[in-house]
Amino acid sequence: MRRFSPVGWPMRRGLAAGFSFVLAIVVSLFSAATPAVAAHHRRRSLNPSAAATPSIDYAEACVMEPVTGTIIFEKNDHQPWPTASLAKMMLMYIVAQKLDNGSLRLTDQVTTSAKASKMGGSQVYLKEGETFSLDDMMKAIAVHSANDAAVAVAEYVAGSTDAFVVMMNQRAAKLGMKDTHYYSVHGLPPGPGQQADVASAYDQAILARAMLKYPQVLKWTSIDTAPFRNGTFELRNTNHLVRTFSGCDGLKTGFYEKAGFNVVATAKRNNLRLIAVVLGTPHKLTNFKEAAEMMATGFAQYEMRSVAKKGSPASQKVAVTGGATASITPVFGADADLFTTRDQADKAFKISYSLPATISAPIINGQRIGTAEISQDGKNVDSIALVAPSAVPRSKAGVLRRIIGRL
Repeated sequence: MRRFSPVGWPMRRGLAAGFSFVLAIVVSLFSAATPAVAAHHRRRSLNPSAAATPSIDYAEACVMEPVTGTIIFEKNDHQPWPTASLAKMMLMYIVAQKLDNGSLRLTDQVTTSAKASKMGGSQVYLKEGETFSLDDMMKAIAVHSANDAAVAVAEYVAGSTDAFVVMMNQRAAKLGMKDTHYYSVHGLPPGPGQQADVASAYDQAILARAMLKYPQVLKWTSIDTAPFRNGTFELRNTNHLVRTFSGCDGLKTGFYEKAGFNVVATAKRNNLRLIAVVLGTPHKLTNFKEAAEMMATGFAQYEMRSVAKKGSPASQKVAVTGGATASITPVFGADADLFTTRDQADKAFKISYSLPATISAPIINGQRIGTAEISQDGKNVDSIALVAPSAVPRSKAGVLRRIIGRL
């Protein structure tokens, strides 16, 4: 699904405690981005409702609208930071991809190795040789942040944790996560001679955005509580926001002393979804408070306005030569939504069409015919493919003439 947003709005930085944000310096934005993250460079501002004395209780943060990739708030969002258990988000992403392409199934049985059974920290106390379905293991990872289950799944998928870490870094590079490097599948504090897993707030938002393409992820991360080991153990979601923030259905938390309290949260209200990343808060629950305030402000100030639904007709026809019908009316190939501030939502947008005067039959159902160009305030904001609503075969008379012409 492709959607679009106006660009060029200024961005302010900073956030205040309580329900207010700190007014900070307005900066001009740049548009440079690598092809892998070209949609991610759009940035706007969360406007503070009132100025306040700065009281920043986190190391870095950002808020992203995931359809367009627009960043509406950031603070130090490109600083590599210890992920702690947020590292498991990449494991979840890889497993979700493999479930989607059919190379894994939720019913696959995952057996616990000796290594997995010895993992410390948060765990579900797996015993060597104990077997659970992949679905149960992933619930233990996504909900309870179980390190032993993370090792078991990584070994099942890649043969070893080392091989799985290679996969994690390859996926990170493909997504354009330039401030990220993984050394483990679980995010535990590094031991002697080891290095910490790191990722910036911006990179965590990029990863969360990619994860949202797979519905199975939110099926796991939206769980409040779930039974494990035939109900003898209860999984309880470490992300308090699934219980306390309306619309929250993910994603992950992480903590150890040097990393502080980290959270990547996502929520959807009406037609708008937001991702909030808060890293390095010194106190438990502060990460949730800050993320909740950022998302609440985002929902209050922004909206996703529907311009056209997938399959809706354009207002122009295209003549068909040599076809069974004289013309076709192209339809939108994807939903077209406008991500905008609420005070800009009533400003008129314009749709103009780039279509050929004629098109020759045969035409395939879904064949791209042209584009719909959307603009607001005189600025082009994006284009949506216009496609054929159905197949158009050659006319019988045209086919007959071709046959005769060849005799």
